[in-house]
Amino acid sequence: MKIINPATEEVITEVSEDSAQTLQTKFNKLHAAQPVWAAKPIAERIACIKRFSDLLAEEKDELAKTLTQEMGKPLNQSNNELNGARTRIKFFVENSEKYLADEWVITEGDTKEKISYEALGVICNISAWNYPYLVGVNAYIPALIAGNTVLYKPSEYTTLTGLHVERLLKKAGIPDDVFHVGIGARTVGEALLALPFNGYFFTGSYKTGKYIAEKVAGKMVPVGLELGGKDPMYVADDIADIAKVAASAVEGVVYNNGQSCCAVERIYVHENIFDKFVEAYVAENKKLKIGNPLDSPDIGAMSRPEQLSFLDSQVKDAVSKGAKLLDGGHIVEGKGYFFQPTVLTNVNHNMRIMTEESFGPVVGIQKVKDDEEALQLMQDTEYGLTAAIYSSNKERAENMMRKLNTGTVYWNCCDRVSPYLPWSGRKNSGIGSTLSHLGIRAFTHPKAYHLRG
Repeated sequence: MKIINPATEEVITEVSEDSAQTLQTKFNKLHAAQPVWAAKPIAERIACIKRFSDLLAEEKDELAKTLTQEMGKPLNQSNNELNGARTRIKFFVENSEKYLADEWVITEGDTKEKISYEALGVICNISAWNYPYLVGVNAYIPALIAGNTVLYKPSEYTTLTGLHVERLLKKAGIPDDVFHVGIGARTVGEALLALPFNGYFFTGSYKTGKYIAEKVAGKMVPVGLELGGKDPMYVADDIADIAKVAASAVEGVVYNNGQSCCAVERIYVHENIFDKFVEAYVAENKKLKIGNPLDSPDIGAMSRPEQLSFLDSQVKDAVSKGAKLLDGGHIVEGKGYFFQPTVLTNVNHNMRIMTEESFGPVVGIQKVKDDEEALQLMQDTEYGLTAAIYSSNKERAENMMRKLNTGTVYWNCCDRVSPYLPWSGRKNSGIGSTLSHLGIRAFTHPKAYHLRG
């Protein structure tokens, strides 16, 4: 399998893909090692994870460069991702023992009652390319701490990063057969679905997540799906600083080249400030620099060539239906997979760009007459991941946030994740939770104890 740099279209290296036979062998080793790993004291498992985090810091420069070269995000953002991954690992290191300890419910009377949290067993984690460290540590770190063994399949677009993860985990003390990597594309994913894992955890598109859930449904094992979104932002007419909110919106749209499941993908603005907001947004958008990701521009390369034609088709669809293109809107000519940061107005929900996940640095900005119309449009989606409200009035914002059917809501911020809060989607944005104490216990079976005597 060829690993291609999306900024230059050059082949970085070639790697050998797994086969059904090599994956079966890895599964057998993970299955045999799991009881031994689970029997180790949790403090010992946590110590390995802490050393892994330290190694991420020690090798940060090399890891960030590898990620940028194979995925296309600006180098400074690769460094930010590694910092963020270490923040999440710190949360798991400091909190897992508390949330995995036996929980006594009844301690008085003839019958005592408690809950224990036991490892699921052998976990399959099929991960994403857009934030391979961040979405990866959401799953394999709490899984390992809880006593599971893990078959980790990185995206074929971040294979080298996945191999770095395996190397550093084992350097940190994780036994060889407690963590294995599956290398390859769709055929490898299909082979993994045929193996008898005790849980499947996937991050990626709704289409693939739905396929995985249907394929493994008969196994009756836990399935966690962290899927996409069409995340809206509403800008109310009482905001104090229009330019500041516009700058925040631009970052929410284009960070990581717009390739974030929680990126802002559609903006609704109260009619009283619509023109001023659009003017400020376009001014910020025009400041963005596109370039070689290793030079840390604002916009790097898209990870896959097919994303270019997809974004181009969304923009053309909108313009053909009456949208006004204010900036960008085109594939950048030359080597590499670059797309201009794009702003469209005069948009509506008959246009794909307002209803279909874009996953790129493009956005439509729609005028609304009041909060109720904004809510109606924000809810007009098959997704339910995040939604943001910008307003100077907390009560006004909270009234809207309570009505939004999303796993995460933001007031005067957007496009952020905290390890202390659950990350979960509704509708086509997924099932289950990662992060928080829910994401720690997601990799366990609860067992109820009734103790008399």
